[in-house]
Amino acid sequence: MNFDLIVVGGGLAGAALAVALRRTHLKVAVIEASAPRLPVDWDQRVYAYSPASVRFMDGLGVWQHLERERLQAVAEMRIFGDAGGTLRFSAYGSGLSELAWIGESSRIHRELWENLKRQHNVTLFCPASPASLTLADDGVSLGLQDGKVLRARLVVGADGRESWVRQQAGIEASVSAYGERGVVANFDCALPHRATAFQWFRGDGILAWLPLPGNRMSMVWSAPDEVADSLLALDDAAFCDKAAAAGGHALGKLGLITPRAAFPLRLMRVASVVKPRIALIGDAAHAIHPLSGHGINLGFQDAKALAEVLARTPAWRDIGELAILRSYARARAEEPFLMQYLTHGLNRLFNHPNPILAALRNTGMNLTGSLPVLTNALTRYAANGRF
Repeated sequence: MNFDLIVVGGGLAGAALAVALRRTHLKVAVIEASAPRLPVDWDQRVYAYSPASVRFMDGLGVWQHLERERLQAVAEMRIFGDAGGTLRFSAYGSGLSELAWIGESSRIHRELWENLKRQHNVTLFCPASPASLTLADDGVSLGLQDGKVLRARLVVGADGRESWVRQQAGIEASVSAYGERGVVANFDCALPHRATAFQWFRGDGILAWLPLPGNRMSMVWSAPDEVADSLLALDDAAFCDKAAAAGGHALGKLGLITPRAAFPLRLMRVASVVKPRIALIGDAAHAIHPLSGHGINLGFQDAKALAEVLARTPAWRDIGELAILRSYARARAEEPFLMQYLTHGLNRLFNHPNPILAALRNTGMNLTGSLPVLTNALTRYAANGRF
C-alpha cells in the first residue's frame, strides 16, 4: 500500500497534522492503537489551549464544533511564590480576549478524529501497531503487526514520549527525570473561580488550579515522588481537604468529581527532530515540565509548521528529503528550546532550599510583576509563541 506520508500516532498532534493536510495532494496514512472515546462525565486529562492553538484548531474546522459548555476561558492567572512573591497575568491588560481556553483532551481528540474519518486523502489504520521500519534512499517501508506493509516517502513520529519511530530511526533522546509526578484530579468548588487560573510554588511541589466550566477546576500538583505517594494514599475526603488547604482555600471546600491519576515528570531533548524520511512532532520530539501548561500547544504548533512545509512543497519534490524537513526543524527550533529551559530552570530554582535563593526568586517575581511591559510581553509570548 503506497502513501506519501505515514503518521504513526493518531493522538492530538498526529491527528491535527493529518487534518491540516486535507487540502493537499498528499495521500496520508494514520496508524493508531485505539480510537478516542468520551468519558462518562469529566475527562481526567485537561489542557490549557493557547490562543495560537485555538486559531490553528479553528482553521482545521474543529474548534467551532466543540461544545462551549465544556470549555472555559481564562481571563487571569495568579502565581504565588514560596516566600511572598506574586505575579498576575491579565488577558485584558495584555490586549487579549483570553489567556487560554481550558478543555478536555477527549473532546478535541474526538472532533479531530471525526474529521479524519471523513477526509478523502486519509486512510486510518485503527486498531493497528507498527512492527518494522525500513529506511531507503527512495522511500520507507513500515510493517504493521497484522502483516500489512505500507510504503511512503516520509514517516512522522507522533507517538509520544516513548516514541517507537524515534527509537527505530536511531534518533537519540536525552532524558532527565525530575523525581516528581503530576497528580491530577478535577473538583467541584464551593466558591466561583471567576475565570482565574492559580499556581503556587510550594515546598512540596508546584500546585496549579485550572478553571473549568461552572464552579469546577482541574488540579495538577507536580510533587516529589514521596509527596505524590502520600496524596494518592489519602481517602477522597482527606485528599480534597489537602488540595483545598494547599491552595489556601482560594475556592473554598472542594469535592472530587474524577478519580485521581499520576504520571512521572521528566525533561526530554532529542538530538534532532528530523533525519532523512523521518520527522518527529509533539511529545515524540520534546517533553517539558507541566508548570507552564504549554506541552500540548508545542505539539499543535509542530503539526502546523510541518503541515505548512509539506503543503508548499511542489508535487515533483520528495517530501522525505532532508533539505525539506530541515525547514520544519528550523521553524520549530526556538519555541520548544525556550519552553524547555524556562520550565526546567524554574523547577530547579524553586526546588532549591537555600533561603538566599528563596529571597531572590520571590523578589524577582515581585519585580517582574511591577513591570507591565515585561508581564505583557511574557503573556503575549505564552499566548502566541512569539513576542
